[in-house]
Amino acid sequence: MTKLWDFSGGVHPAEHKQISTSRPIQVAGIPGQLVLPLQQHIGEPAKPVVDIGDRVLKGQKIANVDHGMGVPVHAPTSGVIERIGNHPVPHPSGMSDTCIVLIPDGKDEWCERYPVSDYRKLDRDQVLEIILSAGISGMGGAGFPTNIKLKPPRDRKVDTLILNGAECEPYITADDLTMRERADEVAAGLKVMAWILRPERCVIGIEDNKPEAATALREAIQGTKIEIAIIPTKYPSGGEKQLIQILTGMEVPSGGIPADIGVMCQNVGTALAVGQAILEGTPLISRTVTATGDAVGKPGNFEVLLGTPMDYLLEQACLQPDRANRLVLGGPMMGYTLTTTAVPVIKTSNCIIAATASELPAPPPEQACIRCGQCAEVCPMELLPQQLFWHAKATEFEKAEHLNLFDCIECGACSYVCPSSIPLVQYYRYAKGEIRVQRAEQLKADRARERFEARQERLDREQQEKDLRRKERANAAAEAQLKTKAEAEVATANGKAVDERTARSALVEQALARKKASTDAAKAQAAAAPAKEMSDIKALETQLTQAHAKLESMQAMLEEAKAQQADNVEKLERAVAKNHDRVQRAEVALADARKTLATESQPTEQ
Repeated sequence: MTKLWDFSGGVHPAEHKQISTSRPIQVAGIPGQLVLPLQQHIGEPAKPVVDIGDRVLKGQKIANVDHGMGVPVHAPTSGVIERIGNHPVPHPSGMSDTCIVLIPDGKDEWCERYPVSDYRKLDRDQVLEIILSAGISGMGGAGFPTNIKLKPPRDRKVDTLILNGAECEPYITADDLTMRERADEVAAGLKVMAWILRPERCVIGIEDNKPEAATALREAIQGTKIEIAIIPTKYPSGGEKQLIQILTGMEVPSGGIPADIGVMCQNVGTALAVGQAILEGTPLISRTVTATGDAVGKPGNFEVLLGTPMDYLLEQACLQPDRANRLVLGGPMMGYTLTTTAVPVIKTSNCIIAATASELPAPPPEQACIRCGQCAEVCPMELLPQQLFWHAKATEFEKAEHLNLFDCIECGACSYVCPSSIPLVQYYRYAKGEIRVQRAEQLKADRARERFEARQERLDREQQEKDLRRKERANAAAEAQLKTKAEAEVATANGKAVDERTARSALVEQALARKKASTDAAKAQAAAAPAKEMSDIKALETQLTQAHAKLESMQAMLEEAKAQQADNVEKLERAVAKNHDRVQRAEVALADARKTLATESQPTEQ
């Protein structure tokens, strides 16, 4: 016998399950139109792959998810796409969302299907791809894509696989009848998931108020190692975390998931859909829905095409409008009141309750909390509902979050026992929604800031690159200018040097010419002059030659100093002038001596 544990809190509301279990599952048939929301799961909404006016076949993919977390949507029957646009969808807010409206043609023609006779011959990723392509998401909770859930991280090995057949909420019997009538198909889907995960233990949890379902499953799992665990009837034993605690004694950590402790929980309807997708090639296009309540004439469970409007389903259950006071989608504990019957059945729809005024009376007005503490006693998550209520009402969301608000599974047990009729779950949902909105806005602001900072960084980088290129161009231009100036100065200097050398050569030639002329004159005079005068003249000629040579040397030095802009230019100019005077005096003295010699050489007149 399987060992069982218990969880804290819980309540025992009236079950009302016998209302819908007296008849087998009925086929609801094909309605006049099917409304298929593009988001029937957690994650990214699917995108239409058909256009208005297209004819589609049963099982054909009409919307797909290219990336991110999500699953495709398929046509539940053959027909024509009439419209793609907003339509009311199942949601507590009564919101509208994008839907594909399909008008059935009554032929119910299937597209081609590809069943797998032996999935064990395939790779596990191939089987997961088939599950994804079949559009399967969790059918007992929030609609998490099944292919992603069946592929946990490598560091989170699943040791225990649990099939959740507890179905603890009052009125709902969809899983109960599914297990009774389709136990073989449920077991087949469970075997597929077990083959994918390879857990050490595989167990089906069923409440003890479903003996027929337990018997059917026992027969279906004969010869396998799958366990059947009959658990006590207590709400919310069908909650994922509570069922895990009952069957394993382990608690999922706050903010964590079952895979963190090596456990995975799947719904009965999900197992059925997985088996049909693999073994029959059938995508998720229908599900079992409980239609119950005192205001329907033929309550029961119906095999309903996804997208079927609730008013059509209620017609099949023989709704008595004059008796119906409230329509509740889901169970009385966790469901919500419908504002219109135009909303369609989706993958997570499991029950519609048409209740009379006496069956589900309107809640009395909210009164002040009397601090009785009953809400804390029945909370299965061991939270502090009273404090969460105060913080949520005062919009102190941060304080509520610190008290583990998001661990609340919204089971409604606290609201059920509250003597002050405080709709506690509604306050928690409101607080969660506001926190999610704030997080989304913060995330949006963070992303906007990151984009701005990235853009600013890019602009700064581009400006720096521009400045660097501008500086490089300026440096290159300056270098070119300096090079040109240097070349010009070199050319000028070279030209001046050539001119100076030319001038010096000319001066030397002139001096040599004068020297030669003087020498020739002196020689001519010396030939006729007496010896003494000739000696004086030679001395004067030597002085004149030396004076000329020194003058030429000083003139050359002056020119060079001027070219170099030396500090001794003025000094050299004075020296040149002085030597020039000396040359002139020497020339005058020489001229006088020659004149005297010439006079003396002439014969004396008698």
